[in-house]
Amino acid sequence: MRTAFFRTLQQLAEQDSRIQLIIGDLGFGVVEPFAQRLPKQYLNCGIAEQNMAGIAAGMALSDKIVFIYSIANFPVLRCLEQLRNDICYHNSNVKIVSVGGGLSYGPLGMTHHATEDLAITRVLPGMMVVAPSDPWETAEATRALALHQGPAYLRLGRAGERLLSPPGARFALGKAIRVREGTDLSLISTGTMLETTLQVAERLATRGIHARVLSMHTLKPLDEESVLNAARETQAVVTIEEHSCVGGLGGAVAELLAESGLRRIRFKRCALPSAFISLVGSQEYLRAQYGLSEDGILNTIAPLLRGLRLGKDVATERLVSAKSSGKQ
Repeated sequence: MRTAFFRTLQQLAEQDSRIQLIIGDLGFGVVEPFAQRLPKQYLNCGIAEQNMAGIAAGMALSDKIVFIYSIANFPVLRCLEQLRNDICYHNSNVKIVSVGGGLSYGPLGMTHHATEDLAITRVLPGMMVVAPSDPWETAEATRALALHQGPAYLRLGRAGERLLSPPGARFALGKAIRVREGTDLSLISTGTMLETTLQVAERLATRGIHARVLSMHTLKPLDEESVLNAARETQAVVTIEEHSCVGGLGGAVAELLAESGLRRIRFKRCALPSAFISLVGSQEYLRAQYGLSEDGILNTIAPLLRGLRLGKDVATERLVSAKSSGKQ
């Protein structure tokens, strides 16, 4: 994903001199082509993320489109005050790019775990929050964010993510992509959990359970229409994210459903606990330890699965029920 980001950003910057890249002294294997090709549009601030955010805000106020880039939670947590006061308060045209979302840097311990970043950036006024699932969504999101006026957060995986987007898919900020059709339940994924989510859907299919899969690449603004359609047209909604259970995708969807007025909604979050992760290991290992493997997700949603009425048209059933009670 980071390769797709840098390749796309370089293409855009070659066409628009306003685009600037500022890094925090890292990623030279993928950054060097941009720096060598466009030295006047590139700046290494060193390990000084707060300064990086302040410089970016100033450049944006001088009609630049600025992308700042660093590992995991450093461009968020270390310079949160600058994001809030310098960037968001002034509606500065700065895009904060975080590489290694979730547990990508698992072997480096909790200081490198980006497990609260979606919640923190979601709450910042004016901040758009985007977490693509694969290289194609990453490239499309980079193009869209370069055109978007205002602050945005772009959360990337570390490396090696496979192409998952369906042929003919269309990308738009704030609009989920329906990756798989299904009428029994809906699995809504964000970021790099999409591959695991699709694997879960495949295993459910072998049991005669047809799961709709949505790639919710934009958390803010949330695609409310897709979520509400999922709640109306399927019997349960499940969110899946490599993030704390507090304030991320699950929180956003729960808030929407709670205020929607829809009745008999069955909902479950698959996410990390709101706790510091003390274990050390690979991303795959840590996901398994905290219930985000295929088996872990299936175990978490097992109570929902036991209550499914397979083959039922839930949307029609609810409409008939509403008419019989005089509520349409």
